[in-house]
Amino acid sequence: MRRVMSKEWLLILVPAAFSVSGAWLMAADTASTPPAWASKQVAQWSDDDAKQVLADSGWVKTMTPTIARGNQDSGGGYPQRGNVGFGVPGIGFPGGPGGGRRGGMGRYPQQPNPNRTSSSQDPPKLTLRWESALPIREAELKTKDNNAPTLEDENHYAIAVYGIPITMLKSDFKSQADDCKKKSSLKRDGKKDIKPSSVQVLRREDGPVVLFLFPRKDEITADDRRVEFDAEINHLSLTQSFYIEDMSYQGKTEL
Repeated sequence: MRRVMSKEWLLILVPAAFSVSGAWLMAADTASTPPAWASKQVAQWSDDDAKQVLADSGWVKTMTPTIARGNQDSGGGYPQRGNVGFGVPGIGFPGGPGGGRRGGMGRYPQQPNPNRTSSSQDPPKLTLRWESALPIREAELKTKDNNAPTLEDENHYAIAVYGIPITMLKSDFKSQADDCKKKSSLKRDGKKDIKPSSVQVLRREDGPVVLFLFPRKDEITADDRRVEFDAEINHLSLTQSFYIEDMSYQGKTEL
């Protein structure tokens, strides 16, 4: 026997269904709404527009690096990742705090390194900016960002890493830059990696900035869809994707 829903139940359920679907449509509409700066010319940007570009746009990523495996302590940052007895005095493999030469019971205590930070310190949260993109450069000018690096030419893609404590870098910035150059690249699916032409470690009032310059002769296009930035800065390992569709302004891809 088929049961018929009463009018009272229909009066309750129908508005509820419309309420749920309406909320979903509002959420979807909000998610697809572009930021205010995207529809304006640069000259019309407010300070808040420029700050939003630098804080939350497709050219800017915030990430926490991992500890690079297999590195020897070079005077700034972390010990090797994966040591047994990490942080436990007297137990550990060579390279770990208190570790002995034989990796057993710590008969030969490791001499303290005055340049190394505490092993209990967490990796820093870093900001990565695609510096060579026009909206980023314009936003930095608008906000008078004194930490922003000066780019000497337009023949390179430039990515800057902010937020690395100076204690986690080598004291010799030139040596640090050379190491970073060997261990960094831009990766694209099905294409050869782009290696940097140079890396610079810049002193700034708010802390050092590491700038990676990649040649534009290996052009990145919208067809690449995703570019992965891989780098190793002393003991910090960085892997971060940038999505080309999110890196356009006024209908043009800006890199």
